Amino acid sequence: QVQLVESGGGLVQAGGSLRLSCAASGGTFSNYFMGWFRQAPGKERDLVAAVGFSGGSQYYAGSVKGRFTISRDNAKKTVTLQMNSLKPEDTAVYYCAADPRYGALFSGGMNYWGKGTLVTVSS
Repeated sequence: QVQLVESGGGLVQAGGSLRLSCAASGGTFSNYFMGWFRQAPGKERDLVAAVGFSGGSQYYAGSVKGRFTISRDNAKKTVTLQMNSLKPEDTAVYYCAADPRYGALFSGGMNYWGKGTLVTVSS
């Protein structure tokens, strides 16, 4: 069983930056694909960024590519999402998720989820 706790959300003006962190406990962290998802009001939850077991491979949704950076530290059992040049449309609850299956990242069927952290970008 893996427990995930997100932190770092808040209110920021458009063009600003935020850094989200996700701390994991339980399980073998390096055996899991890690993803950041977000859900805006009235919309579905979507994959924003993902990172492979060792951190050497990353995936980004087109809407955040070039602005967001995902990284992981397996020794500290943490995954981070650095968000730059934020836009009002980035406003959402951001969730950290873990799963040993690559396909779960894109099906949304991740096994483990955090409770989310709210990011609000004002115009």
